Amino acid sequence: MRKFGIAVFSIILIITVAKAQTRTHTLDKIAGVVGSSIILQSDIELKYASYLAQGNPANPDIKCQILQQLLTQKLLAQQAVIDSVFVKDDEVDNDVDRRMRGMIQRAGGQDRLEQFLGRSVIQYKDEIRPDIKESLIAQKMQQKITSDINTTPQDVKKFFNAISKDSLPTFNKEVEVGEIVFNPKLNNAEKEMYREKAEALLARIKKGEDFAALARLYSQDPGSAPEGGDLGFNDRSTFVKEFSAWAFRLKAGEISPVFETDFGFHFLQVIERRGEQVHVRHILIVPAVTSASLDRAKARADSVYNSMNKNKTIDFAAFAAVYSDNKETKYNGGMLLNADNVEMRTTYIPTDRLDPQVALVTDTMKVGSVSKPILFTGQDGKKNYKILYLKSTTDAHKASLALDYPKIKEYATNDKINRTISAWFEKKRKQTFIKIDPQYQSCPSLKGWSTPVIAEVKP
Repeated sequence: MRKFGIAVFSIILIITVAKAQTRTHTLDKIAGVVGSSIILQSDIELKYASYLAQGNPANPDIKCQILQQLLTQKLLAQQAVIDSVFVKDDEVDNDVDRRMRGMIQRAGGQDRLEQFLGRSVIQYKDEIRPDIKESLIAQKMQQKITSDINTTPQDVKKFFNAISKDSLPTFNKEVEVGEIVFNPKLNNAEKEMYREKAEALLARIKKGEDFAALARLYSQDPGSAPEGGDLGFNDRSTFVKEFSAWAFRLKAGEISPVFETDFGFHFLQVIERRGEQVHVRHILIVPAVTSASLDRAKARADSVYNSMNKNKTIDFAAFAAVYSDNKETKYNGGMLLNADNVEMRTTYIPTDRLDPQVALVTDTMKVGSVSKPILFTGQDGKKNYKILYLKSTTDAHKASLALDYPKIKEYATNDKINRTISAWFEKKRKQTFIKIDPQYQSCPSLKGWSTPVIAEVKP
């Protein structure tokens, strides 16, 4: 759902080959001054080159927006120093590692990325770390500014009544859908060959073969395999419990035995431990679903479906909590959440945002009914059986407080955040010395940012 009435600070650093090109060809100068901080022209050119590298059309006006983002970041970061808002080194390192993993994956490997950058990944991480740290601090500062915002029912009503009736948004048809998922599960005999494959790879590494090379060739973790199985620095909450237990038990350089998680069979090596963060690499072998395991999943689904039909009153939530294999929905009464509005945890999903396979089934269902077990294929190619439950449908309509209170409350809250942030920046700009290079003083988005120059009065 498109949000209105909100301006959320966001600075996203995207690294490309343009990094080296910018440094080579840009004659540096000071583009802006915020208090004791400066913004260089090369900072703007780098971000503009990154914008172009994403396939966007050339548009010099974008540089105005980039400078405004940088001015905003500097103001927030300077206030953070005053208010003792900071980020831990582990947070910065984790964010740097996360960004680098994404860059390596997009570039097609670390070697290719280093060719693009014209420097090693380690060198580049050192270069971008200060910028990322300042960005994280600025984000925390903005969160502090808006942390006390509370939206009451009176606020929601006032916000809604202020909207012109002709300007009220129209909401598409929405549904509430529940699911009970039955994943195919291999028995021990079916899984044994995959455990043996993982054991064989572990034995090769212990005999001296390169861990990273084998990970690239054999690991079935698409996120880490291209990077030699490297997962970077993470805390305990990042991993499933079996993985976390080994990752935080071993010393640097040690390799775990083969162990099983819901993802398959792994073994890992600890590269470095830093406080409550651990840097590991791993190899994952994923067991393939068999036709026999699919048949067993269908048999379980048919049994649950028959049990539900024997009950005059269907307690779908209870059945989901007991039988569903989807850990994300089973403790939510089996109900699917709107992926476009995760923060509000709303179960109302526009039909045009519903999984097409689910939409095809629920389109012919009556409210309150459940479907027979149906075979589904996920985007990752994995198959399972599902029983669907259509809890409610809401036809397309103009926004109203009665039908759409949660959505209207979200809009009202966003409007409050927007006005609070705007008022903070308006006040802070007046209290801070800000100078903008003449090249950018005509930018509409920067109007009112520069500190007025007081002409010197000659005697």
